[in-house]
Amino acid sequence: MAPIGATEPLPPAPEPALETVAIDKWFGANHANRAVSLTVPAGTIHGVIGENGAGKSTIMSIVYGYLRADGGDIRVNGRSVAIRSPRDALAAGIGMVHQHFMLVDPFSVLENVLLGAEGGVTLSAGLAKARAELTRLARDYGLEVDLDGPVGDLPVGAQQRVEILKALYRGADILILDEPTGVLTPQEADHLFRILRALRAQGKTVIIITHKLREIMELTDHVTVMRRGQVVAEVATRDTSREQLAELMVGRKVLLRVDKTPASPGPEVLRVEGLRVRDPSGVERVKGVGFSVRAGEIVGIAGVSGNGQSELLEALAGMRAVAGGSVRLRGEELVGHPDRFNARALRQLGVGHVPEDRQRVGLVTGFSAEECAILGFQDDPAWNGRLLLDRAAVAERCAKQMEAYDTRPRDGRLNAANFSGGNQQKIVLAREIERNPDLLLVGQPTRGVDIGAIEFIHRRLVALRDQGKAILLVSVELDEIRALSDRILVMFDGHLVGEAAPDEADEQRLGLMMAGVAG
Repeated sequence: MAPIGATEPLPPAPEPALETVAIDKWFGANHANRAVSLTVPAGTIHGVIGENGAGKSTIMSIVYGYLRADGGDIRVNGRSVAIRSPRDALAAGIGMVHQHFMLVDPFSVLENVLLGAEGGVTLSAGLAKARAELTRLARDYGLEVDLDGPVGDLPVGAQQRVEILKALYRGADILILDEPTGVLTPQEADHLFRILRALRAQGKTVIIITHKLREIMELTDHVTVMRRGQVVAEVATRDTSREQLAELMVGRKVLLRVDKTPASPGPEVLRVEGLRVRDPSGVERVKGVGFSVRAGEIVGIAGVSGNGQSELLEALAGMRAVAGGSVRLRGEELVGHPDRFNARALRQLGVGHVPEDRQRVGLVTGFSAEECAILGFQDDPAWNGRLLLDRAAVAERCAKQMEAYDTRPRDGRLNAANFSGGNQQKIVLAREIERNPDLLLVGQPTRGVDIGAIEFIHRRLVALRDQGKAILLVSVELDEIRALSDRILVMFDGHLVGEAAPDEADEQRLGLMMAGVAG
């Protein structure tokens, strides 16, 4: 026992399970990792955060063998290891669960786990061994899942558990998860957190790459912050705050809330009744949906990805045919009038559209930023001379938008592919918002966007609402939906299953509606 007045010594820090020492990585002239050294203590949950382009995914891809470092060292349990491929990483006890799961939908859970690690002289021997081991792992870590059911029939949270089982079955003691809650309901995220804490309790080491500071604060023991390819801080989570981490990531103070006044809704701009939309294979994805959006309000649609929100947004933007129902814009029926209900005509009618997939739909990445800044409006007389495109006018327009939206770098001649995700999003937002639309359709406005750009995008959307514009927002980010929306609708399996005011829409209630449990 320590003498009176003396402080009890702190327990010794765990030995590192993983260390990267002065890792360097170049992509041409881009120095993506600059002498990156980080330490992950064994038996802990460690967060890695940073803005887009900070280098966090690059360093984890090097650790897992997707990329090779140009310099530096990787140490596992104090020993230097050469990791040239994911096979080497697995041999060193490192597993990774990717943001987009790598599963074969028609195969059973058992077959997916066994794929590439069959073992035994015959397949039946490997299956029997795998079944016994997976039953044990599921019991020990709370990873229960039907081993014989097709993976494609499982909900997203269960598919993620299959990926974790795959890594553990292959002997992973260090588990890396990339944006692990991006496609989960709040209840599924809570279940995942319980699993990760159980892994930690059993001595496993967990690393999560995430942009969600709330999850970092709730889940992790330590956090590494990266900025511009370098580690700028490595701290115990209990000794920091969301505000401090955000400032470390961005290099300036960041407002972590949406500052807005109550809405003052005006006349109805959009009314949807009984809308049905089918996918190219004829499967109905939107099933009799009805709602309205008024001038001066943001209506948010929440839901787990894949429940019809994408098809709804594309149909309203004139990009996808409707199978039935009514869509009225300022009281004028659009359904049944193909001359008005198409993407080109809707733009002329005052409808802007920020698509969910900026690279596939919002931009042509091989075009310059100047050209992308007028996509959809390229026939406008403002950009056209008597015979050819007025390049000087296009360049001037793009330069003004880049200045107003703080798009970096400020070079409109660069191809869109040369801009980060957040800056690509700003190019699309500037193009759509600066046309002063009466109705703005926005899908996943901050997907893959860093904290500084999120703050800017949210301010722009609120300013547009305050100018009396109608906004329909689709996002899988519950925090974003709750912060921006004046009314919240929830979609599940193609239906609208509930509506809530933001001040009543707690995460638990929304999560249950997103899972189709309550309305």
